[in-house]
Amino acid sequence: MWKLTKQYWKDVWVLLWSKTTIDEKAIATVKEIKKRYKLTSKELQDVANAIKEVGNQIGDIDDAVKGKARKGRKVKMPKPTNMNKK
Repeated sequence: MWKLTKQYWKDVWVLLWSKTTIDEKAIATVKEIKKRYKLTSKELQDVANAIKEVGNQIGDIDDAVKGKARKGRKVKMPKPTNMNKK
């Protein structure tokens, strides 16, 4: 009789503490929130980098208005070819 009663209480304990559908939905929701958080934070980092780049290039506007030469890599012009050469 004691073994039967002990097994009953074990089964009740497992039943009470087992995952329910509500718990599974909550776990799925938490996973979705974490995934969205990671994606959002990555996107915000990309936006911050783009804003920094724009900030770096704003200084070039006043130089361009003043007529100064462009900073950075020079544009390589293709060499003209002699099309009429015989």
